[in-house]
Formats: sequence, C-alpha cells, structure tokens
Amino acid sequence: MRYLRRLLPYVRRHRARIAGGLLCLVLTTALSVASPWVLRYAVDDLTLRVTREKLWLYSGLIVGLVLLEGVFRYYMRMVLISVSREIEYELRGDLFAHLTRLSARYYQSHRVGDIMSRATNDMSAVRNVLGPGIMYTANTVATFVGTVALMLRISPRLLGLALVPLALVSILVRYFGQRIHDRFESVQAQLAEMNVIVQESLSGARVVRAYAQEPHEVARFEAANQEYVRRNRGLIHMFGALYPGIQLLMGTGAVLVLWLGGRMAVAGRITLGEFVAFGAYLAMLHWPMIALGWVVNIFERGEASMGRIAEMLDAPPEIHDDQPEPVARLQGEVEFRSLTFAYDGVPVLRDIDLKVPAGATVAVVGPTGSGKSTLVSLIPRLYEAPPGTVYVDGHDVRRIPLATLRGAVGFVPQETFLFSDTVRENVAFGLSPDGQEVEERVAWAAGVAQLAPDVADFPQGYDTFVGERGITLSGGQKQRTALARALAVLPRILVLDDALSAVDTYTEEGILKGLKQVRSGRTTFLVSHRVSTVKDADLIVVLRDGRIVERGTHDELVSRGGFYADLHRRQLLEEEVERTA
Repeated sequence: MRYLRRLLPYVRRHRARIAGGLLCLVLTTALSVASPWVLRYAVDDLTLRVTREKLWLYSGLIVGLVLLEGVFRYYMRMVLISVSREIEYELRGDLFAHLTRLSARYYQSHRVGDIMSRATNDMSAVRNVLGPGIMYTANTVATFVGTVALMLRISPRLLGLALVPLALVSILVRYFGQRIHDRFESVQAQLAEMNVIVQESLSGARVVRAYAQEPHEVARFEAANQEYVRRNRGLIHMFGALYPGIQLLMGTGAVLVLWLGGRMAVAGRITLGEFVAFGAYLAMLHWPMIALGWVVNIFERGEASMGRIAEMLDAPPEIHDDQPEPVARLQGEVEFRSLTFAYDGVPVLRDIDLKVPAGATVAVVGPTGSGKSTLVSLIPRLYEAPPGTVYVDGHDVRRIPLATLRGAVGFVPQETFLFSDTVRENVAFGLSPDGQEVEERVAWAAGVAQLAPDVADFPQGYDTFVGERGITLSGGQKQRTALARALAVLPRILVLDDALSAVDTYTEEGILKGLKQVRSGRTTFLVSHRVSTVKDADLIVVLRDGRIVERGTHDELVSRGGFYADLHRRQLLEEEVERTA
C-alpha cells in the first residue's frame, strides 16, 4: 500500500472529524454487540418464567439499543463519507493544479484521454478507499474484537472451533488480494484506452466524417470495448470465487458451532441463552468477513488507481520559478545569445544571436520546420531554453517570475484554441474577472482584430457560444478571436505565430493597419509565410535549418536575392495569376 500512504497528509488535515466518526463507529459496534448479550439473559430468564413485565423489559432494552445504534450509525456514515468527499476534492484540486504546471512536453508524450481517465475514474476508486474502505475496515475490526471477546466469555472451546474457518478466510483473502490488484490495474488501463478513442474521435469528428471513417472508428471502439469487457470478466471471476469461498467457510463454521454448541447446551456446560447468544455473535461475524473481501477489493483497486494518479503527481514541472529576481515590470527588450535548443537531443535551433529593442517589430520567416515557432515559444518559457541564452530587459528569462514574464506577453499560437464559452469570455480570458473596463477592452481588441464586424452579425453578439475549440466559428474568425484575446491584455511583448494564415488578404490588410498603432511601444514578433504580413517590420529574420541565414529590412532582403527574395517573387507571381484568372 505504498501509494495509498501518500494520502496520509490529507487524512491528517481531517483527523478531528475522522476521530469523531470512528468514535461513532465504536459506539455503534458496542451497541450492536450488546443486543445478543441482552438476548442471552432474556432467554435464560424467560426459560424459568415468562411474565409480561419481563417481555416488556427485554424487548424495550433491545429496541432501545437498536435505535441508539441507528443514530450513531447515521452520524458515523455522514462524517466518514463526507470526509472522503472532501479529501477527494482536495486531491483532485491538487492534481489539476499540478497538471497546469506541467510543460508542453508532458502533453506531447501523454494522451489527454488517459489523463482524463486517471483524474476521474481512478480518483473515484481512491475516494472509495477513504470512505467505505476506512469505514468498513474499522467496522470489521471493531465488530470482530467485540464479538470475539464476548464469545470468549461464553466458551473458549466453542470459540476456538469457530475461529478455524476464520483463519482460512484470511488466507483466502490474502491469496485473491494481489490478483484482484493486478487485474483491476489492467481494467483501468483499458478504460483509459477507451477514453482516448472516444476523445480523439469526438474531437476529430469533422475529419472522421470528411473521410467517411465512421465505420472504422466504431470498429476501433468496439474492439477496445470488447477488450474492456474481457478484462472485467477476469476480475469478476476473482470476485465470483472470493465471496462464495468466504460464505462456504463461514457456513462450515456455523455447522460446527451448532453441532458442538448444541451438545454442550444439552450437557449443561453452557446455558440455552449462552448458546443462542453465541450463535447470534457468530452470525454477526458473517458480514465483517464478507465485508473483508469487499474491503480488500476496495483497497487493491485504490492502490492501483493511486499508483496511476501518483505517476502524474510525480511528473516534475520542467518550467518553474527557481530563485527568481525581483522583477515587477518589463519593457520588452528581447535578446537571444548563442541560443542552441534541442527536442529530445535533436537540435532545432543553432547559434541564434538576435537583439530586439523594446518597441521594435521583428518578423521571422523561413520554410516549414526551420524552428520559427520554437524560437518565439522560448520567450514566455513555453519551452525551457538553456541558461543564459534568452533575455528580456537584460534578465535571463529563467530568473524572471513566471507570472511577471507571461503577464507581459500576448501569445497567439499557430494552432488556435478557443474555450467552450462565449466570444466575450474567450477574448477576456487573460483579464481579471473583477477588473475595470473589461467590456471596453474586449470591444477595443475585437475592433483591432477585425472581429467586431463578424460579432455584430452573430445573433447574440459577444454572448454567442463558440462551441468546443470554437467549432462554430470559421478558421479566420477563430484566429481573430485569439488575436483579440492577446491584444486585450495590453502586452509589452506581442507574439503572433502565423496568426493570420486563415485570414483573407483584405481582412489581413485591415488587421495590419490596426496593429500598426498597437505595435507602437510594444515589442512584436511576427511569424508568417506571407510577405505582405512581414514587409513593414523593422527587422526580418530568415531561419533555415534552425539557423539565421538572412536578416534585414524588406528592401534589403529583396535586393540580396536570397530565400526571402525568392519567397517575395513567388508570392508576387501568385498574386498576378489570381488577378488575371
């Protein structure tokens, strides 16, 4: 149970309430084992003489004990189950907070569907350990101790005979426990695989339909579903053997007690009341023993699930504040010094030296795979650059507090992502929800991004729901919404990573015209394949194979006849063909 030990800090926070719940459990157990003891005296006393007063007395005592037991059992369940829910809430919150700190590399190597399965299904299995698991374990122990102590007082010999099947039950539970753990871990892994298939198929529904691959996706899910059922059957076989086995052993013990106890009662070595009470206590042990098998199942499932959750919690955040300098505000000067960056040992950028004054506009162009997106992603530390290679305002970005650094950067990624919310909430995503002038800022940013005319045509305006990943918007509308989101935070550094690729040239011209005023006083990085997007930049940098091969203004690069000049000529030819077509 090494993974479940990690829950101890959460349990300690609620130790007072757990202690109260366990106290109610002890009282519940004490009252439940008291009833057969009262029954013992009732049988012996009524055997001598039956009177109305005796019937009222013993029946009243038993009813009173049962009612009190019910009250304490209610509070026991209320306290322990509610505590398990609160710990689940805290653990889920800590897990989500940890996931938000993990770098982009983690999500490139782990599937979202698997992460979702661990955060939901596995979390529920862990919560069952904290609630029913703890409650039934404590109840089993308390009931066993209470009943065995009273059975010992009645007849040690009879108790010894009754405990033989119980010893066999413990061996049976130990045998099946590890097998249940392994099979449940296999079941959870297959459930995660199913979640991945569903998540990918639904997220890529348009692609699936476009290629008429619905039957293929259904068949893929059907195969995963059948495998999930097959693994569950193996788990069911374990349960199917465990529970009947426990009941068989307990039933054997009851037969032995009935045979020996009956002979002892006839011989006068125990009274009839003691024989009845002993039988009642033996019956009371049936449920704890059966519950023991269920508890083992819960704990083995919880251990397997907590292990899967622990894998995520143990994943170290690659990017975090490490002895940050007291930097409160940034102006926007960016410098790359002898930067060489690699993904998993494969160099992507080599010997990059580039200094961008605050307020300047730099364009980065180059063929696909040349490292353009990687270069600009290193500024807000979406990936971690080597020490001493990327600076903002003379500070190594690794020493600038993340909140300060990313708060100064407005980033529009190459792959646009919108949240399943309204247009307004997507544009205002980076703004404080209780901040002033949110509406004005949203309207201004939408205007600069040329989104406002489209919003005016939407039935609900800025309250229009965009759907998951902005599925109800066109590609250009999604890019302009993302651009407006970046502009709304009034960043000191604006990074546009191919942010206008889905926008027509007419709309692009309007956006660039609005950005001219916005770029004033802000450092801007433009990544684009379109010469029309970058030609007015203060500096244009050409990347090839991760190296800067050309740099200069638009006119300077065109006159040199290199890669940029060739790109310019080809795009002029394409425009000429479009005009004459």
